[in-house]
Amino acid sequence: MALTKKDITENICKWPLYSRKEAVDYVEVLLEIMKRTMENGEDILISGFGKFNVKHKKERRGRNPATGEAMMLKKRKIVTFTPSGILREKVNGTFKEWWEKEEK
Repeated sequence: MALTKKDITENICKWPLYSRKEAVDYVEVLLEIMKRTMENGEDILISGFGKFNVKHKKERRGRNPATGEAMMLKKRKIVTFTPSGILREKVNGTFKEWWEKEEK
């Protein structure tokens, strides 16, 4: 199951500081900022989370998989995500807080 915008706003609403409307607005504004940044070809770095990279693909020859016909694929931009080391460790269950590391 995927985490949706609705799930994110529901989690924000659990905190007494924010109403449902405020949570929806904050999430929409954040996503709009991220979209505009990447539209301009800029990367987004979120410390402790990861980096969204905008990469440029050159025009290249390809093949239509349905017909096998050769074709030219236009140049385009793609977005890739590289997780931070912290996120990677948390996902893999190997993350240790700094105070746990010092105990050794």
